[in-house]
Amino acid sequence: MPVPLDDSGLEPDALERALRRGIGALIATPRGQNPTGAAFDGQRRTTLRDVLRNHPDVLVIEDDYVASVSGVPYFGVHGVTRRWTVIRSLSKVLGPDLRLAPIVGDALTISQVEGRQLLGSGWVSHILQQTAMHLWHNALDRGVLARAERVYAERRNALVSALAERGLPSRGRSGLGVWVPLLEELAVVQLLLQEGWAVSPGERYRFNTRPGIRITTTDLEPKDAVKLAAALAAALQSSQATYAA
Repeated sequence: MPVPLDDSGLEPDALERALRRGIGALIATPRGQNPTGAAFDGQRRTTLRDVLRNHPDVLVIEDDYVASVSGVPYFGVHGVTRRWTVIRSLSKVLGPDLRLAPIVGDALTISQVEGRQLLGSGWVSHILQQTAMHLWHNALDRGVLARAERVYAERRNALVSALAERGLPSRGRSGLGVWVPLLEELAVVQLLLQEGWAVSPGERYRFNTRPGIRITTTDLEPKDAVKLAAALAAALQSSQATYAA
């Protein structure tokens, strides 16, 4: 069941309506939400916890997948229901081949995860776990993650600013990309591809919201952000001209 969100994350009234319909679990991304970059702030955290407090049997799952490189502080909403868990992916932070995710939660939920794991892989290699912890601590001690977070934020903000200069609204408060609302996405994606820019159509990310595209900014230099913004503005003009014709 989709819940609308703004730049501060899940909308409290919409969440309350969903909870009243009897959902058993809530999956929330506290920061770096894909594709909008929405992130909880202190005020939204307090409001959402107040909503959840009235539904103590709901399992709260926080998918804090970009954690250390998200660009904003962490404001979790767990802890007011009986069942909860927080998951952080290392594949997005340290490397895509490091398919390991630390998880913390209440005793019952963790025991059920462990029980389910026994029916599958059984266990996670201790060597892999120790390697991951070594890489994680080493990256923290050397400031690698802090530098990555700063660079990601600079590139994300550069694209948001370049788009704004051309009158194109976008969303990218945190995370690894920028969301650009559009009237029609497929034609724009194709026009950008012809100019050498690969972006993701928004259909896979949305339920009841207007079309848009997601642009990954992790490798997008600020100077290239200006070029991409110009290409997008040109693509929109071309798309509108085509429909008018």
